[in-house]
Amino acid sequence: MAWQILVRQAGRLTASFLPSNANTCKSLGSASVLPQQNLFPLTCEGALLVFTSTFSAVAPEEYVKRNYANNISEYNTVLGSLNAQRRNFLLRDVYDDMLLDGVQPIRDTFHTLIVGAMKGARLQDALYFMDEMKSTGLMPDTTIYNFIISTCGKNKNSDCAIQVLEEMKRCGVKPRGQTYIALLCACASCGRVDRAYAIVRDMTAAGLGLNKYCYAGLITAFKNREPVTEETTSKIIELVKQSKGWSSVEASSGSGDSGMIGVTEEELYNIPTAEIVHRRYINRQLTVYHTALHACADLGSKEAVEKISEMLKQDGYAPDLFCMTQVIRLPSVKKLKLGQLYPSFNYASRTKQFLSGATYVAGISKELKRYLMTTSALGNLLHWNSLL
Repeated sequence: MAWQILVRQAGRLTASFLPSNANTCKSLGSASVLPQQNLFPLTCEGALLVFTSTFSAVAPEEYVKRNYANNISEYNTVLGSLNAQRRNFLLRDVYDDMLLDGVQPIRDTFHTLIVGAMKGARLQDALYFMDEMKSTGLMPDTTIYNFIISTCGKNKNSDCAIQVLEEMKRCGVKPRGQTYIALLCACASCGRVDRAYAIVRDMTAAGLGLNKYCYAGLITAFKNREPVTEETTSKIIELVKQSKGWSSVEASSGSGDSGMIGVTEEELYNIPTAEIVHRRYINRQLTVYHTALHACADLGSKEAVEKISEMLKQDGYAPDLFCMTQVIRLPSVKKLKLGQLYPSFNYASRTKQFLSGATYVAGISKELKRYLMTTSALGNLLHWNSLL
């Protein structure tokens, strides 16, 4: 058995090995892997202990002071804090520390780890944590598989998402409405319209109604399909019209699942408003309009934006900040008569708030700030007043 010396200091790990084909040792991080064949076994009598020069011995009392967790409850708190701070890249290190401390992870631990990997779009970490979960004798449930499928969508890997669904069925875990919608959105991220419609047919056959997230996924599928043609925007507008009859029974998608605590459906389905859905300036009833306007802005179609904006007005809705932002993104925004599109919205007042750094700018997410704080965006905002 190869000798391995683990040194822990300030919550970080390093491992030193003696390779069989070299006279010097290689120091590896906690997440690194050294092939077993590169190590040669040492007997206790001839053991050679090698420490890296960067690390030194730590007194027990100093170690206790620096250690950030000692039991499963404290480790779960640390993991939850990392997720809240969007520092998902540290989850693997904390998990390794947990194992070295001899702390046995529980189901809630793996749930938190996989949620963090999903929010950070870290597919390899999510698959690793699921494998580790299985190795401890805990079988993933439907919610865990939903998170993995969502992570595949964030990484535009629809093939992996379909493989996860097949594995899910082999393990005897029954897919729910959320599973099919997450898979639909994963296929949509790759522009696989054929697969998206196949999933819709499967949902219909299973007696599941289509909701606003299904239509949002189909819109995304057409946006990402290549090549982009004139039919693309017309299909998006057609789907917006069809969505007016979407099923309001959210129970069909399993939104009441207790495992979804801390995760919104917008995050699970990779909706454009996922990171700002809790903001007061976002109207969640406009999910289909958000997705359609975002898609048309990405495609640079002024005509499609005008039509969708007109449909929004006819439905009696006022545009929220996200809708306005998509209009700002258009290169030809100065040609749009925004005062005519949204007559009930006080652009002059809101523009002053934007430019003076008042409450709306203070509450805007980083994504919207990137749009609004560019020179062209501010110029367009100023131009709005001249259009009123």
